[in-house]
Amino acid sequence: MPSFRLRELLAVPGWVLGAALLLAALPGHAIIFYATDDPTHNTTPPTGVYTNSGWQWQGYWRGFTGTPIATNWFLTAKHVGGSVGEEFQFAGTNYRTTAVFNDSQSDLALWRVCGQFDSFAPLYSTANEAGRICVVLGRGYSRGSPVVVTNGESAVVQGWHWGGNAGLLRWGVNQISGYEDYGTNTAALLRGTFDASAQTEEATLASGDSGGGVFIQSGGKWELAGIAFAVDGPFRFSVAGADFSAALFDKGGLYEEMNTGWQLVPPSAQRQPAAFYASRVSARLAWIQATLAANPEPAFSPQILAAPVVGGPYGVVTAAVDPATRTIRLVIPTAPAFYQLSGCRAARITGIAVAGGELVVNYE
Repeated sequence: MPSFRLRELLAVPGWVLGAALLLAALPGHAIIFYATDDPTHNTTPPTGVYTNSGWQWQGYWRGFTGTPIATNWFLTAKHVGGSVGEEFQFAGTNYRTTAVFNDSQSDLALWRVCGQFDSFAPLYSTANEAGRICVVLGRGYSRGSPVVVTNGESAVVQGWHWGGNAGLLRWGVNQISGYEDYGTNTAALLRGTFDASAQTEEATLASGDSGGGVFIQSGGKWELAGIAFAVDGPFRFSVAGADFSAALFDKGGLYEEMNTGWQLVPPSAQRQPAAFYASRVSARLAWIQATLAANPEPAFSPQILAAPVVGGPYGVVTAAVDPATRTIRLVIPTAPAFYQLSGCRAARITGIAVAGGELVVNYE
């Protein structure tokens, strides 16, 4: 385990997290590539060998990303935050959140929504991620100006500063190089390094990429193996210099903060790439499955809405809903009224009658 400290706030010494809440909502681009600074690169679904590698399961959550993993659940980064009642956007539809469960042993957060997803990602369950190619997705910063390290008379580009605003989904490729601990949890994080020319679409993550999915192929299909969490940094050109964040394919000659303070990464003939980290799904699979099983969607209980004319506007009516008998009892209106049902599932009114001094509505 490296000697730096794990932090869960943006730009706190030790690690930098992809949690730029304000900037992530602005128009821009995401994912930093080794081979290109083209802001339009990989802004459409991948094709060829990377077809259906996770893009189709990426939703929009608070300016960041979340991944549906069950009919009415999505997984994202805990440090992104959020409140029950906020909406998750997926496949052109908004889903109101009804519950959240934060993992005490990782940066994962499970959110339940009102409604049902048409599709969701399978989970990677085998603990053999190291060495495997992965597709990473996110909405973070793009590539900025070069990071130039001067050594004597030579000046060498060793990476790029984080660039423009975030917000637009992009995808890239990396390889899982190993694991890192999270607090007391051994190998709870996946690590991917930003290696020069390692993959055709070699990419790393930046601020704003939080919650993005990391997908690995298994048995011919792509499965969710991780959730974007953190990256190495910040860095300095000198021990007393200003902090900066960057995607580096070589940290040699720069200063990086460790538990003992800012330390020089000694220059070496062998490149020393910076890394990104993702919460490891296989390490927390038991928690995910137990949380879903223990917190099913509540029994369907629609609201009834009323309006004086068929075109509305409709408003919520105080009523007693009985999901067991699928009946709704309300006060008999004193004037003509039109009724609608509203709820997490499709429902229709099958009958209206007066009984016991009340208006009784049947639904299915």
